[in-house]
This record gives sequence, C-alpha cells and structure tokens, in this order.
Amino acid sequence: MSIRTLALAAAAALALPQAAAAQQNCGPRVAVMERLQNHYGETRQSIGMAAQNRVVEVFASGETGTWTITVTLPNGMMCLVASGQSFETLSEAPKPAGKPS
Repeated sequence: MSIRTLALAAAAALALPQAAAAQQNCGPRVAVMERLQNHYGETRQSIGMAAQNRVVEVFASGETGTWTITVTLPNGMMCLVASGQSFETLSEAPKPAGKPS
C-alpha cells in the first residue's frame, strides 16, 4: 500500500462525520475486525492517524485480492470507508521533490 493511497484514505476519513457511527457500515472495532478476518480473510496491511484522533487502516487478503479501508473513531466504533478487489502491495521509492514523474 503506497503512502499516497493511505493519504487518500485519511482524506476520506476526514470527510466521515461523527454521525456515521450510527449507520449500518459501522460497528464495534473488535466485531468489524473479526468479520473482515473470518468472512474475507483480510488482515491489516497499513495504519495511520487522521484528524480528530481517528485511526485509518487498510485490510486486505493476499489470496482473494479483496481490500477494505476503515476508520476507527475515538469512541471505538469502526466504519467501512471503501472496499474493492485486486489489492496489490507496492514498494515504490519516493520521487524527489520538484522532479516530474
């Protein structure tokens, strides 16, 4: 997972309102993590802190290629932000500042 992807996930987490915890795509952290592991075979691939003490995590399965981005709120509720297919782990060197890609 690239730093850019994690940054995009963090930006998505910033847009997630506190009221999202009441929506169906949120639940207690332990329960959501168990479901990702038991139903999808996904394990945590990366983690980062976002604004307002929110934790952004990327879960993925190397076998199935499924992935899920979550945000955990300070109250312990974990919300699903995005999910998809074809997960790949990248190991890219950062580009020097000011140099075209």
